[in-house]
Amino acid sequence: MYSFLIRPILFLFDPEKIHHFVFGVLRLKGAIPGFKPILRLLFNSQHPGLERNILGLTFKNPIGLAAGFDKDAKLIDELACFGFGFIEIGTLTPKPQPGNDKPRLFRLPQDQALINRMGFNNGGVLAAVERLKKRKSGVIVGGNIGKNKNTPNERALDDYAYCIEALYPVVDYFVVNVSSPNTPGLRDLQEKEPLRKLLTFVKAQVASKIIYKPVLLKISPDLTVEQLDDVIEILKETKTDGIIATNTTISRDGLSISADVVQQIGAGGLSGKPLTRHSTEVIRYLRNQLGSDFPIIGVGGIMSVEDAIDKLNAGADLIQLYTGFVYEGPGFVKRIVKALEKKSSHR
Repeated sequence: MYSFLIRPILFLFDPEKIHHFVFGVLRLKGAIPGFKPILRLLFNSQHPGLERNILGLTFKNPIGLAAGFDKDAKLIDELACFGFGFIEIGTLTPKPQPGNDKPRLFRLPQDQALINRMGFNNGGVLAAVERLKKRKSGVIVGGNIGKNKNTPNERALDDYAYCIEALYPVVDYFVVNVSSPNTPGLRDLQEKEPLRKLLTFVKAQVASKIIYKPVLLKISPDLTVEQLDDVIEILKETKTDGIIATNTTISRDGLSISADVVQQIGAGGLSGKPLTRHSTEVIRYLRNQLGSDFPIIGVGGIMSVEDAIDKLNAGADLIQLYTGFVYEGPGFVKRIVKALEKKSSHR
């Protein structure tokens, strides 16, 4: 029903406006007694065999919601009803910031893709912390953190430290985001020496706490093999706990939409089907280089059950959805869970 009736109606409207509209409806409905149990009944399918013990955490299933969907942790309890094994909030920054000028989110339906140049728009880490203190769901929550747009790279460590300190009591793991293409200069922090310095610093921050919480790095799909090898070396050297592969791409290769339309849309990160194969290749390379035990979360172009299985077969321990959730709707997680359950029962 979603693909044939609901999605065509939603896609008639501006993507960012409809995102906020749907959030508003879920928030209002979520306050009605009995609404969340109905959502869980319709969309939540669990199987004990799908539990994953990764990063010192127990995930009820390997399917998560990627950062960017619920940046400000406004709908954790409602989104948990759709069957996610974990939800990643953010990217959050120390200070609130409006992000880039609108329009900044674009659909490419013929390519099953999105282009965004949101620019870390969020209400600031402290507002998200207050919401997380009130959540009732026990779903695992990751905190994806970055620097403010106006913070120079030489002071980026201060921003990451601020976010870690604020979020520490209310999230289960941290993600260092240096891979978004929409904040000027951010990807420079992926270079070898700045990245080594940043991860060493963040690891020291969490190591100083009484209860340790894992740190992951989220990388771009646009890294060369040589840059990936540098990242792998730094992950091992700094004892970073895991990696998320991959963020959106600045490439426009393989799009069926006309070059003129792409040019009109302009800059931004591309997600969805055009990223599927390359993201999976990156995951496979990382698994081959990092060995069987290093935690990898796969994200990027999971638009079908088969895409999800391919990511896991390539070496991902866990996976995350974003664009696929937009295109496939609220029943997507349940379909993946059912397929994984069937696959595990045939072993």
